[in-house]
Amino acid sequence: MHTIPSVSRYKALVDSFAADIRNGELAPGTRLPTHRRLAADHGIAVVTATRVYAELEAIGLVSREQGRGTFVRDLALPAGLGVDQEVVAADAVDLNFNYPSLPGQTDLLRRALRDLATSGDLEALLRYQPHRGRPADRAAVAHHLRRRGLEVDPARVLIVSGAQHGLAVVGLGALKPGDLVAVDPLTYPGFKALAQSLSLELVPVAGLDALARLCARRPVRAVYTMPTLHNPLGTVMPLSSRAALADLAHRHDLLLIEDGSYAYLEPDPPAPLAALAPEHTVYVSGLSKSVATGLRVGFVVAPPVLGPALERAIRLTTWNTPALSTVIACRWLEDGTVDDLEVRKRADAAARQDVARSELAGLTLVGHPSSYFTWLPLPDDARADRLAVTLGRARISVTTAEPFSVASPAPRALRLALGSTDLESLRVSLRTVRRVVLEDAFQ
Repeated sequence: MHTIPSVSRYKALVDSFAADIRNGELAPGTRLPTHRRLAADHGIAVVTATRVYAELEAIGLVSREQGRGTFVRDLALPAGLGVDQEVVAADAVDLNFNYPSLPGQTDLLRRALRDLATSGDLEALLRYQPHRGRPADRAAVAHHLRRRGLEVDPARVLIVSGAQHGLAVVGLGALKPGDLVAVDPLTYPGFKALAQSLSLELVPVAGLDALARLCARRPVRAVYTMPTLHNPLGTVMPLSSRAALADLAHRHDLLLIEDGSYAYLEPDPPAPLAALAPEHTVYVSGLSKSVATGLRVGFVVAPPVLGPALERAIRLTTWNTPALSTVIACRWLEDGTVDDLEVRKRADAAARQDVARSELAGLTLVGHPSSYFTWLPLPDDARADRLAVTLGRARISVTTAEPFSVASPAPRALRLALGSTDLESLRVSLRTVRRVVLEDAFQ
């Protein structure tokens, strides 16, 4: 009898499972056989069974849970588990994305446009700008960063179209395909997507000791980190750990990519990494969260040696930041508007955290007391994808841990954005989240 090659057997199993999942023969939540059982049932090696499940996971049909096994995912949940959705339904409460806005911000924009229309050189705004931004605008950013504990020469500042664009500029200008970048086991999905596009290898490291061991074994090129208000956990790295990370960067010639997008929410942060190791750190932040998501103005502070390469990346991607947005943003940096908004948003975020602790009483929450998001670890028997689908049917959009997770399997958790709806809708929605999680735990 002709022997079926193992590769054909492996592919046939993947295709068979995929068909059964997509046509509903294997229902969402079904626990699949263990790797050893699958291998024994089909006469394949355990390593081949592992490969079957890995491919099914890669195409989004199953998920692995530590200590529990491999489960069929609910395909009603959108691709990316919400993070990649461009639009949340108009009648849904958005606990997925953060776009915090305060009363009166529309009037601020209206006044800024009126003032701009009657003053300044408007014709200059119709022309190309310097790739890294006008000197006066870079000086306004440098002055703003001093209040974050970062003394910087304006010549080291590059203005970009939001923090995500800033990360892309760093990736294009300072890294190359195949570079190994160390990240937290849970990290910002936007950086994960960027790394995939640029063919960077992300390696999760849990703490400085693990990073030191990795550096001893492999040629780590960079570390991506959010030391102040980590997304999604809300943690703040203590000064001693920052100093130790700066020392590792010196010893191993690491590039530290410091993401400060949510740093404004910490009222008394430790010194930025860019202040401790300026020759090894690229600092990236913006005004999307502290001012408005539609105001796509961000900034990068880089060591002088990287400046020309990052400037070329700006020229390659956007040529320059839109002049109108930049001039409004820099005026607000100079006249104190941004400072005022940051203070008010810290208070607003703290109030929303109070609501979350009240409405999610009895559940474990992980987060910063003045953060616009909270991390909700789930009970042992809960399934995050099933909960996300159930909440979606209740017109509440949430994110599971999967988009944030670099390691596999992803932890069982939900990340709840608190800044994109009014307080009463937030209160009612979180009450529903609590009910759905507790009901699922007792099923």
